[in-house]
Amino acid sequence: MKSAVSAIAALLCSLLCLPAYAQDRNVVNITKGTFEAMPMAIPDFSGDTPEAATVGADIAQVIRNDLAGSGLFRMISPDAFVEKNLDIAVLPTFGDWKVINADSLLVGKTIITPTGAMATQFRLFDVFTGKQLYSQEYTVSSRDSWRRMAHIIADDIYEQLTPDSGYFDSRIVYIEESGPKTKRIRRLAIMDQDGANPENLTDGRIEVQTPRFDPSSQTIIYTALVPDARNPLLERRRVYLFDIETGRQEVIGDYGLTSFAARFAPDGQSVAMSLAEDGNSDIYVLDLARRQRTRLTNDPAIDTSPSYSPDGSEIVFTSDRGGSPQLYIMNTDGSDRNCENGPPGKACRVTFGQGSYSTPVWSPRGDLIAFTKQSKGRFEIGVVKTDGTGERSLTSDYLVEGPTWSPNGRVIIFFKESRGGRPSLWSIDLSGRNLKRVPTPGDASDPAWSPVLR
Repeated sequence: MKSAVSAIAALLCSLLCLPAYAQDRNVVNITKGTFEAMPMAIPDFSGDTPEAATVGADIAQVIRNDLAGSGLFRMISPDAFVEKNLDIAVLPTFGDWKVINADSLLVGKTIITPTGAMATQFRLFDVFTGKQLYSQEYTVSSRDSWRRMAHIIADDIYEQLTPDSGYFDSRIVYIEESGPKTKRIRRLAIMDQDGANPENLTDGRIEVQTPRFDPSSQTIIYTALVPDARNPLLERRRVYLFDIETGRQEVIGDYGLTSFAARFAPDGQSVAMSLAEDGNSDIYVLDLARRQRTRLTNDPAIDTSPSYSPDGSEIVFTSDRGGSPQLYIMNTDGSDRNCENGPPGKACRVTFGQGSYSTPVWSPRGDLIAFTKQSKGRFEIGVVKTDGTGERSLTSDYLVEGPTWSPNGRVIIFFKESRGGRPSLWSIDLSGRNLKRVPTPGDASDPAWSPVLR
């Protein structure tokens, strides 16, 4: 019988991966074939004290939720467990786990020291071979960090049982919305990727838009609508940097109503944004240290929504220079490029479908671009390869918009708005499966996913 690792690897490679990864990651096409999640058993972690056992149970539950939430694993109910009170120092009785059809088993223990520090040990087993696949121990200075420790452990398990890196130890920044539709209050908010620990970062006195993380996950760039000092009845778009750790905010630009959707370069040293000057919207790069702007496009069309490739050498953006809003790619240095579809030029067209394309964002893997498409009164979230081939729709609805990638490029979060105007966050994986709502305390829109925090 196949081991748990080989079984899940084969399953993922047949269902969830793309040809562009095949040379480096031993993976093949996404298909719509039959999918069965891997059955996995995760008993509550034991503890050296009742307090430690309580925390251990909480850690195990978060790990279960993370792995089950990925759609790749099916958690076996503890009610089915034959073997109880597992000791991490003793090999499990694998026959007891085979009988409930568990492919893999995670056993752990939590220890709280007299100083308040907490250590968690865990071992991952392949039930059918009886072999240990992985073991590790993590120590944190306070038990208050138990939830993040759980996400880190879940990442370890995910990486052992799939061909991909983990993504659970990460955060989502988004716009928290409240109030009547005619007078919405929009605050900057942040939470763990699973919806835990939500926190408002701004107080709602000014309307915030389009938050994005820098590569360190410690700084957010966003746009705010603020009163015009010369005419309080008018508003201006002001671009801010927000330091998550200190709460310090810094204005990096005051551009009237002409700036849109700034994004960091992969090195964090500059940002790309669209600015409208002399009535024409083009793509610019702003050097953050020198506050120096460089214009990258100079076209009568509307150019907006830039997003960097992972290596920073290219930018995808939206332009209507072909008659309708479509996606284009240009070199970051503004040099000419050879185009797959058309003559050489400064920018190459990527999409050619009916309707309007917007909000492009480059996958962390580098091979796909996610986008919003509007056609015939409906919106959809889709992906396309960087050469313009393989365009696919992942989900469509009355209004879906604003995709953002998980750090491993496997999952997309976006926001969906009901006909009553109530926005909420949703996620879906690259196979088009596992569509689910991402919990937030209230209405939420315009998400951005951080890199992994480690």
